[in-house]
Amino acid sequence: DNQSHIIDAFRPDSKSNSFDRPKSNMNIASGLPKFFPLSKFQAENNSYVRDDCMFIRCILDFDSLPKNCIPYKISLNPGIPITMQERMIQVEVQKSRATESNLTALSRKTDNSKVNE
Repeated sequence: DNQSHIIDAFRPDSKSNSFDRPKSNMNIASGLPKFFPLSKFQAENNSYVRDDCMFIRCILDFDSLPKNCIPYKISLNPGIPITMQERMIQVEVQKSRATESNLTALSRKTDNSKVNE
């Protein structure tokens, strides 16, 4: 089955009225209004709807997981115990931060060598 995962994230504005106690029948919407077109859900043979059941996976992250680590977290087997998943994710976050740090250092080194020319 050829799947194309749709991944997106947003960081809510905690000062937005969307997250206040409702003052009417509805809160103001917040999130990803154009995340996935309805026409794709309605298309025949899509990967997300089978026998009138929709399959989605939603992750609520309260630990500020870096956006570039979200695909890794989604790819983990949900059968792996949560504590082990958390350790695996932390290792991935550390690798990501180390790579980012190395790229920043390399960029500075390149910038400094250009200045010294």
